Amino acid sequence: MAERKKKAIKEKQLVVTLIRRPGTEKLRRVTWSMGLRKLNRTHRYPDRPEIRGMIFAVKHLLRVSEEA
Repeated sequence: MAERKKKAIKEKQLVVTLIRRPGTEKLRRVTWSMGLRKLNRTHRYPDRPEIRGMIFAVKHLLRVSEEA
């Protein structure tokens, strides 16, 4: 049997930058769990509902853009 090669499907990426400091403990936990520990640090995430939910919780602290 011939094996099929799996094609790499390129997901959309979300580029997230922390632009303001979280004030409360809850916001600090969300930004920390996203890997955003210092101001103006950028991190890339796959475009998934879990990530979008975390971004929505702290949207006033972040700058978000999409990459293909």
